[in-house]
Amino acid sequence: MPMTKPRTPGAELPAHPTFLWESPTPKKRYDVVIVGGGGHGLATAHYLVKNHGITDIAVIERGWLAGGNMARNTTIIRSNYLWDQSTALYEYALQLWEGLEDDLEYPILFSQRGVLNLAHTLQEVRDSHRRVEANKLNGVDAEWVDADGVRELCPLVNTSRDIRYPVLGATYQPRAGIAKHDYVAWGFARKASAAGVHLIQDTSVTGFLTTGNRVTGIRTNRSDISAGRVALAAAGLTSTLTDTLGIRVPIQSRPLQALVSELLEPVHPTVVMSNAVHLYVSQAHKGELVMGAGVDSYTGYGQRGAFHIIERQMAAAVELFPVFARAHLLRSWAGTVDVTPDASPIVGPTPYENLFLNCGWGTGGFKATPGLGVAFAHTIATGTPHRLVAPFSLDRFVSGRLVDEHGAAAVAH
Repeated sequence: MPMTKPRTPGAELPAHPTFLWESPTPKKRYDVVIVGGGGHGLATAHYLVKNHGITDIAVIERGWLAGGNMARNTTIIRSNYLWDQSTALYEYALQLWEGLEDDLEYPILFSQRGVLNLAHTLQEVRDSHRRVEANKLNGVDAEWVDADGVRELCPLVNTSRDIRYPVLGATYQPRAGIAKHDYVAWGFARKASAAGVHLIQDTSVTGFLTTGNRVTGIRTNRSDISAGRVALAAAGLTSTLTDTLGIRVPIQSRPLQALVSELLEPVHPTVVMSNAVHLYVSQAHKGELVMGAGVDSYTGYGQRGAFHIIERQMAAAVELFPVFARAHLLRSWAGTVDVTPDASPIVGPTPYENLFLNCGWGTGGFKATPGLGVAFAHTIATGTPHRLVAPFSLDRFVSGRLVDEHGAAAVAH
């Protein structure tokens, strides 16, 4: 599938949206306080306004809007997960992505160029066929292509049989693609701000106000803020906040690294992912090659990863894409992702009344953004989990109703 024609960045956008630096003075009380001004927090605020008519909202961000994991992802959007529960959420999100630019009245550069999930072993081939058939049963566009089909869709991939990770074939989802993550965040923020939502930056949440088993607000480094409902959407920091309430959340925060090359002419027509190598590769609209690595093996909150992890995976990337050896590194970075025992998120109510949880997305957070926004907004507004996130409740770790996407989704968290 051909790439979307690159646009001149900023040509149709305000160079510096005013809400990026102008934060209102916090009120003493809001109906809803959302902790985390990234994609999930901003999307939730937007859909609280759009779908439920709630506008007395504050989005609290410790840094700048969308400066956390939203600014540190590889922008991939797809819905070809294995289990019914995951597929339902991600496919709904993908359908929203397809109309999101019109909804936000803002360009997000959504490019449906397709995604290839490579298979390098016979077991991966079997697992891939299983996932394709499961996708079809759930109405998701998916197909299996052999090595020749991979080469036709992405001529850059080395499909020779004498490399460390020979390509035996791949699953292919044509409707998958990428979007420009900062434009997505600005679009949601712009809509929410115009509706009266307070986007409050440079404000750290340090704890909660409680009365018995009820959360009544938050404590921040600036002031205490009362709230009718509090929603957590702060990747990498959730457990540090829930610990203050004695809520045990089964997540580990791990570094996740990525990098981009110098700007190049369009050479990479699709998105390629490899589970064995754990590598994501696409080409951004401006021309950078975007490459994501795997989750580091240690717990950390520093938003920086170990060099040997990225070095090993980039060496494998150059073997899969020999032409990449001629590209120069422009910059690299790391985010902090929350990883759960079953590689699926945690979304829904908590043991505390009026406190709602959204965490544990691992590498899946960005692609779920609009779908999660709708479902989380519904959960907050009604007090009842939306049907799409009901399977991802915190109590599944007690009941044993896990949604284990380890490797099944072609991503080894």
